[in-house]
Amino acid sequence: MALRNFFKRVLPRDHEIREHKQLRFLGKILHDPNIFHITRRSAAGGAAIGLFVAFLPIPGHMLVAAILSIIFRVNLPLAVVLVWVTNPLTFAPYLFLAYKTGAHILNVPTEPVNFQLSLTWASNTLHRIWEPLLIGCLCYSTGSSILGYVSVRWVWRIATIRKWEERKRAKLKSQESRMRSEE
Repeated sequence: MALRNFFKRVLPRDHEIREHKQLRFLGKILHDPNIFHITRRSAAGGAAIGLFVAFLPIPGHMLVAAILSIIFRVNLPLAVVLVWVTNPLTFAPYLFLAYKTGAHILNVPTEPVNFQLSLTWASNTLHRIWEPLLIGCLCYSTGSSILGYVSVRWVWRIATIRKWEERKRAKLKSQESRMRSEE
C-alpha cells in the first residue's frame, strides 16, 4: 500500500528509536513489534497521541508521547515525530494563541504577556494566567488530536479504495485481453 510505504520512508526506524538516549530507559518495552507496525489503526492512534501531546504546555513531549504510544499500543515513531509540530521556534507564539483562546472561552480579560521559556517567567507570570492558558492548550490538543486521527483514517481509506479500484481495473483489462486472444 502506498500510504504504508510513505510512512516507512519518513518515520524513524525501530532501531533508531530503541537507541535514542531519552528512550533507552524503556528497555525491553521498546522491543514490542506492535508499537512499530504501520496499520490504519496504529498510524491514526500515533497521530492522535503525537498531536495531543504536542500542544500540551509540559516538558518532555517526546517521552510522554512514547509512553502513551506504548500504553495504547499505537505507532510510536509517528507519535514521537508529530510532537515536533510545536517546537522551540513555534512554542511561544502557540502559547500566546492558546492563552488568548482560553481567555476568550473563559470570558476573562487578557493581560499583556511576554511568553518566554524560562523558570523566571514561569514563576513570575504563569500563576496569573495558568487557567486560560491550560484551557486554550487543551482545546488545541484535543482538536488537533481528533483532526489528526480522522485525517489519517480518511486518507488511509481513500488510498485503500483507490488501490482496490486499480486492481479491479487491471483484472478487468486482463480478462478482456484474454477473451480477445481466445477469439
